[in-house]
Amino acid sequence: MPLLQVTEAIPSSPWEMVTHATPVTKFVLVLLVVLSLVSWAIMFAKWWEFRAVHAASRSFMSEFEHQPTLESAQSLARRSIANPFTRVFERAIRFLPESRAPEAFAQAESTMVMSGSRVEALRFLLDSVTSEERDRLGRFIPWLATIGSVSPLIGLLGTVLGVIDAFIGIATKGSGNIAAVAPGVAEALIATAAALSVAIPAVFGYNLFANRLNRLEGELEGFGSEVIALLVREGRI
Repeated sequence: MPLLQVTEAIPSSPWEMVTHATPVTKFVLVLLVVLSLVSWAIMFAKWWEFRAVHAASRSFMSEFEHQPTLESAQSLARRSIANPFTRVFERAIRFLPESRAPEAFAQAESTMVMSGSRVEALRFLLDSVTSEERDRLGRFIPWLATIGSVSPLIGLLGTVLGVIDAFIGIATKGSGNIAAVAPGVAEALIATAAALSVAIPAVFGYNLFANRLNRLEGELEGFGSEVIALLVREGRI
Protein backbone atom coordinates (compact mmCIF):
# COMPACT_ATOMS: atom_id res chain seq x y z
CA MET A 1 0.00 0.00 0.00
CA PRO A 2 2.76 2.58 0.80
CA LEU A 3 4.49 1.69 -2.49
CA LEU A 4 1.26 2.40 -4.34
CA GLN A 5 0.98 5.81 -2.70
CA VAL A 6 4.53 6.74 -3.74
CA THR A 7 3.88 5.65 -7.34
CA GLU A 8 0.73 7.76 -7.57
CA ALA A 9 2.56 10.79 -6.20
CA ILE A 10 5.21 10.71 -8.97
CA PRO A 11 4.39 13.28 -11.71
CA SER A 12 4.15 11.73 -15.16
CA SER A 13 4.70 14.93 -17.23
CA PRO A 14 6.53 18.28 -16.99
CA TRP A 15 3.22 20.08 -16.51
CA GLU A 16 2.38 17.89 -13.51
CA MET A 17 5.83 18.66 -12.11
CA VAL A 18 5.05 22.35 -12.39
CA THR A 19 1.62 22.03 -10.77
CA HIS A 20 3.07 19.91 -7.95
CA ALA A 21 6.14 22.12 -7.54
CA THR A 22 7.07 23.82 -4.29
CA PRO A 23 5.99 27.44 -3.72
CA VAL A 24 9.57 28.63 -4.25
CA THR A 25 9.84 26.86 -7.60
CA LYS A 26 6.44 28.19 -8.68
CA PHE A 27 7.51 31.72 -7.76
CA VAL A 28 10.68 31.37 -9.85
CA LEU A 29 8.70 30.02 -12.80
CA VAL A 30 6.19 32.88 -12.61
CA LEU A 31 9.06 35.39 -12.51
CA LEU A 32 10.63 33.75 -15.57
CA VAL A 33 7.31 33.87 -17.42
CA VAL A 34 7.07 37.61 -16.72
CA LEU A 35 10.64 38.16 -17.95
CA SER A 36 9.90 36.13 -21.06
CA LEU A 37 6.80 38.21 -21.86
CA VAL A 38 8.79 41.43 -21.36
CA SER A 39 11.61 40.28 -23.64
CA TRP A 40 9.26 39.12 -26.41
CA ALA A 41 7.29 42.38 -26.17
CA ILE A 42 10.51 44.37 -26.56
CA MET A 43 11.65 42.24 -29.50
CA PHE A 44 8.35 42.56 -31.38
CA ALA A 45 8.17 46.31 -30.71
CA LYS A 46 11.75 46.85 -31.85
CA TRP A 47 11.28 44.66 -34.91
CA TRP A 48 8.31 46.80 -35.94
CA GLU A 49 10.17 50.05 -35.21
CA PHE A 50 13.29 49.02 -37.14
CA ARG A 51 11.13 47.83 -40.03
CA ALA A 52 9.38 51.23 -40.28
CA VAL A 53 12.68 53.15 -39.95
CA HIS A 54 14.35 51.02 -42.60
CA ALA A 55 11.50 51.51 -45.09
CA ALA A 56 11.37 55.29 -44.57
CA SER A 57 15.15 55.65 -44.68
CA ARG A 58 15.58 53.59 -47.86
CA SER A 59 12.87 55.59 -49.59
CA PHE A 60 14.50 58.91 -48.63
CA MET A 61 18.05 57.84 -49.48
CA SER A 62 17.12 56.41 -52.87
CA GLU A 63 15.78 59.84 -53.88
CA PHE A 64 18.36 61.93 -52.04
CA GLU A 65 21.20 60.54 -54.15
CA HIS A 66 19.58 62.01 -57.28
CA GLN A 67 18.93 65.50 -55.97
CA PRO A 68 20.86 68.07 -58.06
CA THR A 69 20.70 70.99 -55.61
CA LEU A 70 20.50 71.66 -51.90
CA GLU A 71 17.06 73.25 -52.30
CA SER A 72 15.66 70.13 -53.95
CA ALA A 73 17.16 68.01 -51.16
CA GLN A 74 15.48 70.24 -48.58
CA SER A 75 12.17 69.87 -50.38
CA LEU A 76 12.59 66.10 -50.39
CA ALA A 77 13.34 66.04 -46.66
CA ARG A 78 10.22 68.09 -45.88
CA ARG A 79 7.88 65.81 -47.79
CA SER A 80 9.49 62.53 -46.69
CA ILE A 81 8.45 60.53 -43.65
CA ALA A 82 10.56 61.56 -40.67
CA ASN A 83 13.47 59.19 -40.11
CA PRO A 84 17.05 59.37 -38.75
CA PHE A 85 18.45 60.50 -42.12
CA THR A 86 16.01 63.38 -42.55
CA ARG A 87 16.70 64.55 -39.00
CA VAL A 88 20.46 64.52 -39.61
CA PHE A 89 20.00 66.47 -42.84
CA GLU A 90 17.63 69.02 -41.32
CA ARG A 91 19.98 69.61 -38.39
CA ALA A 92 22.84 70.27 -40.82
CA ILE A 93 20.70 72.81 -42.70
CA ARG A 94 19.76 74.60 -39.48
CA PHE A 95 23.44 74.81 -38.60
CA LEU A 96 24.19 77.09 -41.56
CA PRO A 97 22.41 80.26 -40.33
CA GLU A 98 23.25 79.41 -36.71
CA SER A 99 26.97 79.43 -37.51
CA ARG A 100 26.87 82.66 -39.52
CA ALA A 101 29.38 85.22 -38.28
CA PRO A 102 27.96 88.61 -37.14
CA GLU A 103 29.52 90.46 -40.05
CA ALA A 104 28.10 87.94 -42.51
CA PHE A 105 24.43 88.50 -41.70
CA ALA A 106 24.06 90.93 -44.58
CA GLN A 107 25.45 88.47 -47.09
CA ALA A 108 23.36 85.99 -49.04
CA GLU A 109 23.40 82.48 -47.60
CA SER A 110 24.59 81.02 -50.89
CA THR A 111 27.75 83.10 -50.79
CA MET A 112 28.52 82.65 -47.13
CA VAL A 113 31.89 81.04 -46.49
CA MET A 114 32.39 79.03 -43.34
CA SER A 115 35.75 78.69 -41.67
CA GLY A 116 37.49 75.38 -41.19
CA SER A 117 36.60 75.42 -37.51
CA ARG A 118 32.91 75.67 -38.38
CA VAL A 119 33.19 72.76 -40.78
CA GLU A 120 34.69 70.76 -37.94
CA ALA A 121 31.88 71.94 -35.67
CA LEU A 122 29.35 70.72 -38.24
CA ARG A 123 31.04 67.33 -38.28
CA PHE A 124 30.85 67.11 -34.48
CA LEU A 125 27.22 68.20 -34.57
CA LEU A 126 26.28 65.50 -37.07
CA ASP A 127 28.09 62.92 -34.97
CA SER A 128 26.09 64.09 -31.96
CA VAL A 129 22.81 63.79 -33.87
CA THR A 130 23.85 60.32 -35.02
CA SER A 131 24.44 59.28 -31.42
CA GLU A 132 21.04 60.68 -30.44
CA GLU A 133 19.34 58.68 -33.18
CA ARG A 134 21.15 55.53 -32.05
CA ASP A 135 20.06 56.13 -28.45
CA ARG A 136 16.47 56.74 -29.56
CA LEU A 137 16.29 53.47 -31.48
CA GLY A 138 18.25 51.62 -28.81
CA ARG A 139 15.80 52.29 -25.99
CA PHE A 140 14.85 49.14 -24.05
CA ILE A 141 17.28 46.98 -26.04
CA PRO A 142 19.69 46.75 -23.05
CA TRP A 143 16.81 45.11 -21.18
CA LEU A 144 17.24 42.11 -23.48
CA ALA A 145 20.86 41.75 -22.40
CA THR A 146 19.84 42.08 -18.75
CA ILE A 147 17.11 39.46 -19.07
CA GLY A 148 19.45 37.16 -20.99
CA SER A 149 22.12 37.34 -18.29
CA VAL A 150 19.87 37.31 -15.21
CA SER A 151 17.41 34.57 -16.23
CA PRO A 152 19.89 31.66 -15.97
CA LEU A 153 20.89 32.82 -12.49
CA ILE A 154 17.25 32.99 -11.41
CA GLY A 155 16.67 29.53 -12.84
CA LEU A 156 19.76 28.21 -11.07
CA LEU A 157 18.52 29.68 -7.80
CA GLY A 158 15.18 27.95 -8.26
CA THR A 159 16.92 24.67 -9.05
CA VAL A 160 19.18 24.85 -6.00
CA LEU A 161 16.31 25.71 -3.68
CA GLY A 162 14.20 22.94 -5.23
CA VAL A 163 16.95 20.35 -4.75
CA ILE A 164 17.45 21.48 -1.15
CA ASP A 165 13.71 21.14 -0.53
CA ALA A 166 13.69 17.70 -2.16
CA PHE A 167 16.52 16.42 0.02
CA ILE A 168 14.92 17.87 3.14
CA GLY A 169 11.74 15.99 2.26
CA ILE A 170 13.71 12.79 1.72
CA ALA A 171 15.45 13.18 5.08
CA THR A 172 12.13 13.83 6.79
CA LYS A 173 10.43 10.80 5.26
CA GLY A 174 13.47 8.61 5.73
CA SER A 175 13.48 7.29 2.14
CA GLY A 176 16.67 7.58 0.10
CA ASN A 177 16.01 5.37 -2.97
CA ILE A 178 16.14 6.77 -6.51
CA ALA A 179 12.34 6.70 -6.88
CA ALA A 180 12.07 9.12 -3.99
CA VAL A 181 14.93 11.39 -5.10
CA ALA A 182 14.22 11.65 -8.85
CA PRO A 183 10.86 13.51 -8.80
CA GLY A 184 12.14 16.29 -6.57
CA VAL A 185 15.34 16.76 -8.58
CA ALA A 186 13.46 16.69 -11.89
CA GLU A 187 11.00 19.26 -10.55
CA ALA A 188 13.90 21.52 -9.54
CA LEU A 189 15.59 21.20 -12.94
CA ILE A 190 12.47 22.55 -14.64
CA ALA A 191 13.46 25.99 -13.35
CA THR A 192 16.80 25.76 -15.17
CA ALA A 193 15.12 24.62 -18.39
CA ALA A 194 12.61 27.47 -18.16
CA ALA A 195 15.42 29.98 -17.52
CA LEU A 196 17.31 28.85 -20.62
CA SER A 197 14.15 29.14 -22.73
CA VAL A 198 13.90 32.76 -21.57
CA ALA A 199 17.60 33.65 -21.87
CA ILE A 200 18.35 32.21 -25.32
CA PRO A 201 15.78 34.29 -27.30
CA ALA A 202 16.62 37.41 -25.29
CA VAL A 203 20.36 37.14 -26.00
CA PHE A 204 19.69 36.35 -29.66
CA GLY A 205 17.39 39.38 -29.97
CA TYR A 206 19.88 41.65 -28.23
CA ASN A 207 22.72 40.66 -30.56
CA LEU A 208 20.49 41.06 -33.61
CA PHE A 209 19.27 44.54 -32.69
CA ALA A 210 22.71 45.68 -31.49
CA ASN A 211 24.13 44.69 -34.88
CA ARG A 212 21.40 46.63 -36.68
CA LEU A 213 22.09 49.66 -34.49
CA ASN A 214 25.80 49.53 -35.32
CA ARG A 215 25.02 49.27 -39.02
CA LEU A 216 22.58 52.20 -38.87
CA GLU A 217 25.13 54.30 -37.01
CA GLY A 218 27.69 53.64 -39.72
CA GLU A 219 25.19 54.55 -42.44
CA LEU A 220 24.32 57.81 -40.66
CA GLU A 221 27.99 58.73 -40.33
CA GLY A 222 28.45 58.13 -44.05
CA PHE A 223 25.34 60.18 -44.79
CA GLY A 224 26.74 63.03 -42.71
CA SER A 225 29.80 63.05 -44.96
CA GLU A 226 27.52 63.15 -48.01
CA VAL A 227 25.68 66.16 -46.58
CA ILE A 228 28.96 68.00 -45.99
CA ALA A 229 30.04 67.15 -49.54
CA LEU A 230 26.74 68.54 -50.86
CA LEU A 231 27.27 71.77 -48.93
CA VAL A 232 30.77 72.06 -50.38
CA ARG A 233 29.40 71.50 -53.88
CA GLU A 234 26.77 74.18 -53.33
CA GLY A 235 29.37 76.61 -52.06
CA ARG A 236 27.87 76.82 -48.57
CA ILE A 237 31.09 75.72 -46.93
